[in-house]
Amino acid sequence: MTTLSAPRSDASHLFSAPVIVAALGYFVDIYDLLLFGIVRLPSLASLGLNDAEISLTGASILNWQMTGLLLGGILWGVLGDKKGRLSVLFGSILTYSLANIACGFVQDADTYKVLRFIAGVGLAGELGAGITLVSEILPKHLRAIGTSLVAGIGLLGAVVAYFTVEYFSWRYAYFIGGGLGISLLLLRLGVFESGIFKDLKNQEHVQKGNFFSLFNNRSRLSRYLKCIGIGLPTWFVIGILSTFSNEFGSALGIPDIKPGLSIMWCYVGLSIGDLCSGFLSHWLKSRKKAVLYLMIFTLIFSGIFLYAGINTASQLYAIAGFLGFGIGYWAMFVTIGAEQFGTNLRATAATTIPNMVRGTVVLMTTLFAVFKDSFSVINSGALVGLICFVIGIFCVITIPETHGRDLNFLEE
Repeated sequence: MTTLSAPRSDASHLFSAPVIVAALGYFVDIYDLLLFGIVRLPSLASLGLNDAEISLTGASILNWQMTGLLLGGILWGVLGDKKGRLSVLFGSILTYSLANIACGFVQDADTYKVLRFIAGVGLAGELGAGITLVSEILPKHLRAIGTSLVAGIGLLGAVVAYFTVEYFSWRYAYFIGGGLGISLLLLRLGVFESGIFKDLKNQEHVQKGNFFSLFNNRSRLSRYLKCIGIGLPTWFVIGILSTFSNEFGSALGIPDIKPGLSIMWCYVGLSIGDLCSGFLSHWLKSRKKAVLYLMIFTLIFSGIFLYAGINTASQLYAIAGFLGFGIGYWAMFVTIGAEQFGTNLRATAATTIPNMVRGTVVLMTTLFAVFKDSFSVINSGALVGLICFVIGIFCVITIPETHGRDLNFLEE
């Protein structure tokens, strides 16, 4: 269902104001999400912390940001089903933009923690709200392409974040991120709410945005957990292989690997992969096949990364790019999450699912550290990856297909 009465071309749908704003919003979202990881060392050093304090405080601030993401995912998801997708889209952008501007003025670590927590809360809402809005306003034959455009453009924010820090101080990097978000709010004119949600809003007897209803029905719980499972390999690549690429590099005899550069090349590949995954799903007429093929591609290149005997930094960065391409089903997996659930629970599911996956990075890094007590770095990474890929492949094979599904339905 759509708010327009006249027929429109596919191009006019794909490049409509909601799609453009969702894409640019995700661009700023990714920029700000990764920014602390990039400026962690220089920012904490400038606050007067020594190396030992930087290590402990940096980990603590990251945990505060992650806690904000998890709690914010629930908050924005529920609000998205109760108040509307558009209000959450702009509310989340405003929250993390103001928090990031404030981070540019921070003078102590405790304030830094609080501001990264607030930023995390804000960052949790943009992707789920954007994907839900775009999924509901686009014709079903364009949904996969539209959501892939959102993610493909948005993920380039990681590249811009890396180069911004290369050319500007860490405080200016925060100001730029916050300024981009505030500027984006000026584009809100012409962005319209989902017609499907407008119809739901008038149905006062329908329960909307009940997060706990995801857990009180076996079918819903199964679909919810499988959506999370599908996303695990994506953050294995980002959170383990890329983030700890310096450790893997040392184990492979490649010195001076920069994790920030590995992450940047991973996101370059991820952006390209996300653009391609929508067209692949459209061509295959299947969400599941597109995700499964890309997941297998990622599994193969994970094996190459760990066991093919690469011996130069350029080879490692190149494989990081291929791994990024393989996990380019990120937008598709969030779209699957949106399509699995009815309109009264769709934003809650689509917003919490990617943040639950991000939260599993804590478990992955913990397992990685535990395995390193008994195994080599290479084998420890492989064991964590094996767990993620077994769960991911099982979940994508067994979850219901949603290609071409009419989204105008409710969860009872």
